[in-house]
Amino acid sequence: MKGLARNLVRGSRTGALISGALLVCALPAAAEEPLSAIDWLSQSVAAPAHGAAPAKVETGIAVPQKPDPSEPPVAATGALPESVAVSVLDGPSLDGVGLLSPETTGFPRNLWGLAKASEAVSAIAATGTDGLPALQGLLVTVLLAEAEPPADAGDAGALLIARIDKLLEIGALDQAEALLEAAGPAPNAELFRRSFDVALLTGMEDRACAEMSGAPELAPTLITRVFCLARAGDWNAAALTLRTAQALGHVTGTEEELLSRFLDPDLYEGEEVPEPPKPVTPLIWRLYDAIGEPLPTATLPLAFAHAELSNRAGWKAQVEAAERLARAGAITPNLLLGLYTQRSPAASGGVWDRVDAFQRFDSALTSGELSAVEQRLPLAYARMTDVEIEVPFSELFAEKLSKLPLTGDAARIAYEMGLLSTDFESLSKSPLAGDDERQLFLAGVAQGDVTGLRAPDSMARAIAPAFQAAPPAVSEEAQALLDQHRIGEAILLAISQVQTGLHGELTKVTTGLVLLRHLGLEEPARRVALELMLLERRG
Repeated sequence: MKGLARNLVRGSRTGALISGALLVCALPAAAEEPLSAIDWLSQSVAAPAHGAAPAKVETGIAVPQKPDPSEPPVAATGALPESVAVSVLDGPSLDGVGLLSPETTGFPRNLWGLAKASEAVSAIAATGTDGLPALQGLLVTVLLAEAEPPADAGDAGALLIARIDKLLEIGALDQAEALLEAAGPAPNAELFRRSFDVALLTGMEDRACAEMSGAPELAPTLITRVFCLARAGDWNAAALTLRTAQALGHVTGTEEELLSRFLDPDLYEGEEVPEPPKPVTPLIWRLYDAIGEPLPTATLPLAFAHAELSNRAGWKAQVEAAERLARAGAITPNLLLGLYTQRSPAASGGVWDRVDAFQRFDSALTSGELSAVEQRLPLAYARMTDVEIEVPFSELFAEKLSKLPLTGDAARIAYEMGLLSTDFESLSKSPLAGDDERQLFLAGVAQGDVTGLRAPDSMARAIAPAFQAAPPAVSEEAQALLDQHRIGEAILLAISQVQTGLHGELTKVTTGLVLLRHLGLEEPARRVALELMLLERRG
């Protein structure tokens, strides 16, 4: 960057600010309150005032559009009082958008029944995201389901936004992005804000900036405008916009310093980088990354881990991010496999021990050396357990292991891996099950019936009633939802009940599993029960 841009950036160091008084009416005000339930979303766009014409942008400066003299003037007030809501009769609702059809999910098309939109939104927001992979998978299915919106759903897409926000919360960026794309090419400001942040975290920021440029109904905030102008190579306009924003008080001190470094890093060589604000937004994270000072994502919300999967990050950071995402079911097991086997570990300890154990086991299984597999499987599985990625590990290797005549500890681990895989029911019938009391109970759960089997521990005793020939009735709370055909909320209730049970209230495990089976969600119920016994996830 040179010329005007350098002078403008340098001007901020000497206090010579460019006056922006004539531009006040054309620039969007900085948001004073978070516009989302997720507090780390970038405030990338500001919704224009109702009825206002979009501003025309020239060289980064927003200029109010002049009225067309050929058009009649618009009345200052409308014919309807402000309290009257206007919507298109029988028009499509954003809240009905989904990726999985009722035929795919098995859910009714009228998934939300007689629920109000606000009740469905609250139920989604209240559902926890920790716990078991099977619960996480069921939650994602609900969030992606195509269904009729609640009867009172408006056109703002509040339920769709709640679903996207929950996907972002659990790090499912690919699914969130697909749901945003399904909403159509002309999103409102709230939907675009989420689309913009997904693009920032997946390295597609140029595409997001181009989309913003092509959507005049979306008014970018000043920090976003500076970023996008610079990404497009218009450094002078970016610097001028930044100085104007500073004069108007529309950027914080940290934002101003980061953007100034982004526009001309030479001016700040040798100086300490400012402390990151709280919360860190995807745009702030991307600015730190752009000036060569990327922030570690381990302590940031899970969605930020996707930013570490790019080739710009080191291999260690990529593997650790993939482990976090695989634990949440947010990436495919094959992506984890690819990173674990990408190269030889550079050192020992921590992540390198996991990589080494994984590679040694994978090599033994590929070579077909039975003794080597029996020797290396226990250590590899223990290392995967350390970071709670037993399920993706099992998805990768359970079927191959089921075909080997393993013995001892390796045989037990291979059998349990089979129960954690997609083929849990068929693999539960393996001869490896033996006559062990615990394994017999696990096999009964996998096949949906534990009648006559002895429960080996307290968790099994909580699970057993749900898989008897005559299970208990659902709870009163669940029945009230079912009476109003509020199936979506009933599923979320079952998820929450099991999650509560994980933290010690085991009776909730029973009620949650009973409800899942009552709803006809047989496979998820069995997988949840198996994971309750096989995974150490208790709070």
